Amino acid sequence: MEIREGYVPFGKFKTYYRLAGRRNDKAPLVLLHGGPGSTHNYFEVLDALAERSGRQIVMYDQLGCGKSSIPDEQPELYTKENWVKELENLRERLHLYDIHLLGQSWGGMLALIYLCDYHPQGIQSLILSSTLSSAKLWSKELHRLIKYLPIEEQAAIHRAELTHNFQDPAYKRANQHFMNEHAIDMTKTCPECVMREKIGGTVAYETAWGPNEYTPEGNLHDYEYTEKLAKIKVPTLITSGTDDLCTPYVAKTMQDHIAGSQWQLFEGCGHMSFVEQTEKYVDLLSKWLKDKK
Repeated sequence: MEIREGYVPFGKFKTYYRLAGRRNDKAPLVLLHGGPGSTHNYFEVLDALAERSGRQIVMYDQLGCGKSSIPDEQPELYTKENWVKELENLRERLHLYDIHLLGQSWGGMLALIYLCDYHPQGIQSLILSSTLSSAKLWSKELHRLIKYLPIEEQAAIHRAELTHNFQDPAYKRANQHFMNEHAIDMTKTCPECVMREKIGGTVAYETAWGPNEYTPEGNLHDYEYTEKLAKIKVPTLITSGTDDLCTPYVAKTMQDHIAGSQWQLFEGCGHMSFVEQTEKYVDLLSKWLKDKK
């Protein structure tokens, strides 16, 4: 299968992109990675989808991480508005007029911001992978999950939030345990693209979101899109895992507010069901895209 990589200019910066498969008359699938700052890497497990679906898969590193520009000396650039501009720029530069759009975690937030606030043309369908429509609900649900940790780990997290000391070793161990349980356990064997060393966007993440998944205090702290979801009129598929940071309640909230949307729950999966059950995920998306433009 053909893999092409390159860069497009984005103002005085550059955006790295990676294309799997050849462009044809089928609308490409554009992937928005999580974080902010997680890079495209884990999406490479979906290369098989290009062959299975017969359409090109487009992935890229957002401003602030990976192979794209990382202007950490200007953290004020890490905003939802600039990441939307970067997506619009990528679509224009690569002639991505008709597309299907998949956003995972923060990438799903970016997709919802894009569709609800900017009303873009050419979006054929939307796939919301382990994402959220409300920062408040997300934080509330994750604090509920924290209560299942050992009591000493709960205490370490609570203490860190009270003191704002997120460097304490006890907190770091507790947070890592939490992420292993609900995101992905990096102590286990994962595909090469997931384990590969990368330039993560720590400054982008902390500026936009916060110190961890359950303390949204960055410039996205007021991200509340649940009531805006009614604006979404394109076919929408929601995916999540039973053990996900995106709890079933978070996923069901989105489904309830997007007319006609479908929801697939992956048993035994955390925040990256496409990594943990790649074959099943690729099969689901192949069927989802089969009869679409």
